[in-house]
Amino acid sequence: MLSLYGLPVLASAVLAWDQVFPFNPGFDIRAVTALAESLPSHSWEFGTAAEASLELYNASLSVFSPCNHDSDPVSPIKAPITTVRALRYADEKIVIGSGANALSDGDGAVGDPASLGVSALLLGQTIPKYADAAREQLDFVVNEAPRWSNGAISHRVEEPELWADFIYMAPPFIAYYGLDKSDASLIKEAVEQCKLYREVLLSQYPKLWKHIVGNIHPDAGIWSTGNAWAAAGMTRVLATVLRAPSSLVSSSQKRTWTDELTSMIKEIIDGALISPDDNGLLRNYLDDTTWFGEISGSSLIAAVVYRMAVLQPKVFGYHPYLEWADATRETLGEGHVTSEGIARPAVNPLGWGDREPFVTGSPEGQNFVVLMYAAWRDCVLQRVCRFDWSSVGKNAQDIQNSARKC
Repeated sequence: MLSLYGLPVLASAVLAWDQVFPFNPGFDIRAVTALAESLPSHSWEFGTAAEASLELYNASLSVFSPCNHDSDPVSPIKAPITTVRALRYADEKIVIGSGANALSDGDGAVGDPASLGVSALLLGQTIPKYADAAREQLDFVVNEAPRWSNGAISHRVEEPELWADFIYMAPPFIAYYGLDKSDASLIKEAVEQCKLYREVLLSQYPKLWKHIVGNIHPDAGIWSTGNAWAAAGMTRVLATVLRAPSSLVSSSQKRTWTDELTSMIKEIIDGALISPDDNGLLRNYLDDTTWFGEISGSSLIAAVVYRMAVLQPKVFGYHPYLEWADATRETLGEGHVTSEGIARPAVNPLGWGDREPFVTGSPEGQNFVVLMYAAWRDCVLQRVCRFDWSSVGKNAQDIQNSARKC
């Protein structure tokens, strides 16, 4: 049976755990979210928006779901696909092609089309063309794309070049594909890519990542958003590793990968937290005080802290981590989100060296704010983040009860 969107309708209802906007983050998150969906126009922006939408509206389908799916670690879609907002969005944005562009026109990028890979796999549960496109995209990334001398997969098609951004685009897809197909070698590949990228991009001081190493678009600067991309991508890989059943990944191997990923993520977060800020926001280049503070890197790093506080609470406690993330979220509420929902100032998403603050709405920046909100909300619902429940009044008990259901 097909819906009016042309997508198959499946049985059952949306998982009860899903909560969308139960809390006020200090700014109009609904307005921010509307722009996060409408502004994207490039492949990586579509992929990021689809992931943000999944984590926000259908959290139980994301790798961060608290619901236990030991028998089926990839959350099966038990609702009409038309109710899964992220998949409706991805269905509209994916343009099936071939090779590097199997899921979208990447304009010469290896990683960017792969950012739509998780959405394609979820759609592919019931629509074969998406499963086929996801398989072709994965094959190009893993088997055909150029590689750096140490084995790191290039972010660019024309010659080996490593971008910190790649870690959010491709490794989460590779890991999720491995989980979906019960292929531990792909989960291993995803973890290895994070380690190989760190080998090349890690600066000596501070212990943060350079943006790009290569001959085409070299940028040795410590770009805030690049470090955020890397940390957020590794967090998604970690969440995927933690969902892998013991029949697929042994407990000792899972422990090793968990420790390695947690260490690399913590390294970036620690470096960001000691970087000189600009009135509560991370600067566009973290170690350069001539740069303005901006919302993109700040919001995504905060999102990572909230997610890691749930995934690894013994490592990412309240002080200094959640304390910093809460302060960053509160800073956004102090005049950095307009009544129209524009989060500003942001870095120019197409010109990271642009000294002029971008104030008309960054597609990726808007989605980073959504990712931060979803991560904070889930952290509160899982009783890790501190929260004044009296602020939601008589709805507090209903919200708490719903959060316990899967």
